[in-house]
Amino acid sequence: MTQSRLTRMWIYQSERFPLKKTAPLLGVFSAASICASATLSGREIPDFGVFVVGFIVAMALFFQMRVCDEIKDLDDDRRFRPDRPIPRGLVSLRGVIQVGIATVPIAILAVWAWHPPVLWLLLLAWLWLTAMTFEFGVPAFLKARPVLYLLSHMAIMPLIDVLLTGLEWVPGGGASPFLWLFIALSFVNGCILEIGRKLWAPESEIDGVDTYSGLWGARRASAIWLACVGVAFGLLWGIGGVTQSGWLVAPMGAVMVGLCVVHALAYRDEPTVKAAEGMDTIAGLWVFACYAIAGFVPLALRAL
Repeated sequence: MTQSRLTRMWIYQSERFPLKKTAPLLGVFSAASICASATLSGREIPDFGVFVVGFIVAMALFFQMRVCDEIKDLDDDRRFRPDRPIPRGLVSLRGVIQVGIATVPIAILAVWAWHPPVLWLLLLAWLWLTAMTFEFGVPAFLKARPVLYLLSHMAIMPLIDVLLTGLEWVPGGGASPFLWLFIALSFVNGCILEIGRKLWAPESEIDGVDTYSGLWGARRASAIWLACVGVAFGLLWGIGGVTQSGWLVAPMGAVMVGLCVVHALAYRDEPTVKAAEGMDTIAGLWVFACYAIAGFVPLALRAL
């Protein structure tokens, strides 16, 4: 890889997979998943090595998801979003795919080094990701049904979290019967992120590009987004109850819910470009805080 190509790939990541935002979020997500699996089961936290493996696997999978998005969205990007890196010629789709393929053996070796039986969970996530890339063989059907499209694609989030928590519960002797709370939280948080990043200002809407603001309008879209936040808060509180930390988890989560309400109402009343950017930001902050609270607060209280 020449220096010129390295530079182009660095620009690509800054636009399509910004490490300065993605790495901290996935670091918290992967570590919280492992900690939550242990605390929900009443087990001790495993060795530090599992957190390194979890982070590597999460980064690899989420980058692979980006690559798969580039593949399935290529025609639409060429027609409606020519300013994106691949359509404008900054990088080639082939080059991005090559980098994505290079992350496959890295993920396999990381999981193998920790606990080989977890590999079947990695395979399960990859099977769903492959099906997503080809729109489950029914692209026109899904495109005509945006909600079903959202739900089918966000199903990858619980599968990734089953894998990340599996780094703890497979060698630990089995999953907690309450692990479903955390898995469900991942699904809802995925919807919060996806809807939040597609709430746009009217002047930002692009013909041929599907957004939830365009589908539902600002008022309804912000209400649906807030409803997802409410469900996520309920699941977060449930995790607090199981781990006997609800008295602290609930108020911490409530503060974040309050911030979400403020941003959603601001966007609903005046869906400006700034308000839309605020929705994207608060969605990420909610997910970051949610995993931090669910994964680390019960652990900290147990240590104290």
